[in-house]
Amino acid sequence: MMPTEFTPEKRKCWLLAAISIPLLLLGEAAATAQTRLASTDPAAIDRAVAAFTGAAIGTPGGARMASDPRLQLAPCGGPLAVSWHTPARTAVAVECPGPTAWRVFVAISPATGSTAATPRPAPAVKRGDAITIMVRGRGFTVQQPGEAMEAGAVGDWIEVRTARKAQPLRARIERPGLAVVPAG
Repeated sequence: MMPTEFTPEKRKCWLLAAISIPLLLLGEAAATAQTRLASTDPAAIDRAVAAFTGAAIGTPGGARMASDPRLQLAPCGGPLAVSWHTPARTAVAVECPGPTAWRVFVAISPATGSTAATPRPAPAVKRGDAITIMVRGRGFTVQQPGEAMEAGAVGDWIEVRTARKAQPLRARIERPGLAVVPAG
């Protein structure tokens, strides 16, 4: 085996490698940190839900559990919009208005005594009722007659079908006789 001779050119290459590898690793760490900073913090969702419901995570009336810390959502340009997702108040919808809009749903622990205190609204649609099924998207709506496969109140999600042998669809009751399937 011959001894390796370090010429000035080889020394420059080794020196360049010794300097550039740590810099590359540092750049990768900075990019990862920037990605984390460029997303909405899941704790912000938890704070918004707690402020909306007035109850802490894991307590009656509050979120069942904290948002997953691995959740990576686009940064929100404005305040988070929070609203009840179900009439029974078992879930909350948290939405970001933009610039990249997103929506998540958070399960809520039932409040003590809430089932007896909250009367169930009267059904707006009964099973077998003839209804209008509307598919609503950005800039368009399509309507078709159909049938309710189950009963539900305004705001409930039920199964509907457009023909006797058609596959059932999930639609939200908007008013008596009208169920909406959101597109996109």
